[in-house]
Amino acid sequence: MTPQPVPLITIGMTCFNAAKTIDRALDSALNQDWENFEVLVVDDFSHDGSQKILRQRAAQDYRLRIIEHPENKGCAAARNTLLNESKGDFIAFFDDDDVSRKDRLRLQYTRIITYEQTIETDLIACYASGQRIYDNGYEMPIKAIGSRGPGPVGTELADYLLCARYRSGIFYGGGTPTCSLMARKTIFQKVGKFDENMRRQEDADFAIRLALCGGHFIGVSENVLTQYASQGSDKTARHEHESFLYLLEKNKKYLLKNRDYTYMRRWAELRFRHFSGRPAAAASILIQLLFTHPLRTMRHFSRTALARFIHEHRMKA
Repeated sequence: MTPQPVPLITIGMTCFNAAKTIDRALDSALNQDWENFEVLVVDDFSHDGSQKILRQRAAQDYRLRIIEHPENKGCAAARNTLLNESKGDFIAFFDDDDVSRKDRLRLQYTRIITYEQTIETDLIACYASGQRIYDNGYEMPIKAIGSRGPGPVGTELADYLLCARYRSGIFYGGGTPTCSLMARKTIFQKVGKFDENMRRQEDADFAIRLALCGGHFIGVSENVLTQYASQGSDKTARHEHESFLYLLEKNKKYLLKNRDYTYMRRWAELRFRHFSGRPAAAASILIQLLFTHPLRTMRHFSRTALARFIHEHRMKA
């Protein structure tokens, strides 16, 4: 029997002003133990010397290709350039300041293929487990969605991301960050690429569209990804809030059908006031929600608030 060729996997990495971290990110990408891969980096108009480093590295390794945007277009646009220019059958997204274990590609590929043998679909998104390290040394473990139990399928994921509704027995884990995603490129042809109108939350937007097409969300349980928490000009409470409101409006018809639109708009305002350092204003909205949606608010708050407060305390310790 003729052995099947090893599929080409594209490691897709966006880069913006990452001169201090891009070398280690490239090392972890180029050191993958998968037999057949390329590393494609889109520089989104860096001005800190990142481009010089990328050009030097590309001259030293034929597996590395660089594309330079002539202007800053944002992460969604950079990832779309990756999708347009990549040659692989699969694409795995890496970030410019993260480190992946050398077996990440192999484990995610194996997980996808094994899952495909039990479910007749290619609408599968596979995420990596790992940890996020903060500046004060705090390490937060992140277990991938679908890595400790069944992952969500279809609207189970849309309801979780849009409406904060949890299904019993489903493991939602660390959600759907693109930096840990691997999938067949064909799913982007069916579902669409990243929304370039969004500077934040574009990963949730893609996952919701995949979910509404019947997508399956799975993960690898091994800790293969180390993320380093960073702050950028787009990572503000206001940017997060505006992006989430855009996401709600984009899915307004779905939310209205499930009677979640009004509640989630108010919950978004509560979160914005909390993350903006206005606890009294956040508490005021919480009290209002307890009157208008008592059971829903109590369930939502009890499920998320304690873990959030503990996490914030550890980040600031």
